[in-house]
Amino acid sequence: MPAVTVENPLTLPRVAEPTKETAARPVLAVTTAPGGFEGEGFPVRRAFAGIDYRHLDPFIMMDQMGEVEYAPGEPKGTPWHPHRGFETVTYLIDGTFVHQDSHGGGGVINGGDTQWMTAGSGLLHIEAPPESLVVSGGLFHGLQLWVNLPASDKMMPPRYQDIGGGKVTLLTTPDGGALLRVIAGELDGHRGPGITHTPITMIHATVTPGAQLTLPWREDFNALAYVLSGRGTVGTARRPVRTGQTTVFGEGGSLTLRADEVQDSNAPALEIVLLGGRPIREPMAHYGPFVMNSHAELVQAFEDFQAGRLGTVPTTERKRDQRDWREQGEGIED
Repeated sequence: MPAVTVENPLTLPRVAEPTKETAARPVLAVTTAPGGFEGEGFPVRRAFAGIDYRHLDPFIMMDQMGEVEYAPGEPKGTPWHPHRGFETVTYLIDGTFVHQDSHGGGGVINGGDTQWMTAGSGLLHIEAPPESLVVSGGLFHGLQLWVNLPASDKMMPPRYQDIGGGKVTLLTTPDGGALLRVIAGELDGHRGPGITHTPITMIHATVTPGAQLTLPWREDFNALAYVLSGRGTVGTARRPVRTGQTTVFGEGGSLTLRADEVQDSNAPALEIVLLGGRPIREPMAHYGPFVMNSHAELVQAFEDFQAGRLGTVPTTERKRDQRDWREQGEGIED
């Protein structure tokens, strides 16, 4: 799991530990992500399954894509599909993905890169492995996170951000026991490159065996931690966590995590994604690829998609995908 790394974390800026007077966030729950399939059939873990939305807001869903070693001919992606009303964040750890959308955004994302797409008023897009990877096979691993937009921004023009791995802010802890990749938001005065409409923080942390990580955390944000791989504990009470589990933290000004002294051979460190955001606290209506504030707005989104108002794709693909989504859209009007 290379993502973006450095040989010696002690050369990086260090995040100051919170003062002893800072209230530590308690662990409210630890859930295990169920497996499933997405797009054309690539395996995912549903990181937020079973978690009450009041603990997730402004986040909607997150899938861990892979980790999977494809044989030649096996790599899969997604067909053309619509989105409206939120942002998709695709963070690639291993492999290569090609993105194209009907608003002119797109490009190739490799290990360590992040693709930040603000769907806003709506667009169509496709994510697929390049032909070379389909022919050769290879390792594929990443995350896709959905971030809600407030009602005032849901119909804003779409926007695409290509955040190369070299742009990510790299930090460490006082003892150098953790490498922190700040993708978006702010940590102890250090900002990540992602530009967000909804205030959030997104960090990928690698914690070496036996190391403990205590970070300052905005008190007006919620706090979630998802284990990509490895084993460790969360909270000052050291509740055990492992690969594929999500921690929901309560209120407070700091987060504490620790990597177990002994890790599995295929996961030499604790790899964990930390998420925090300021809750929007608005009604949410979510159906398929659309996230709006009301049922009526969802119906309008499907009508706009079917009328071609979210953009166009090549004719043969458009006919197939419009048929698929029209069938799903029929159920929303019941």
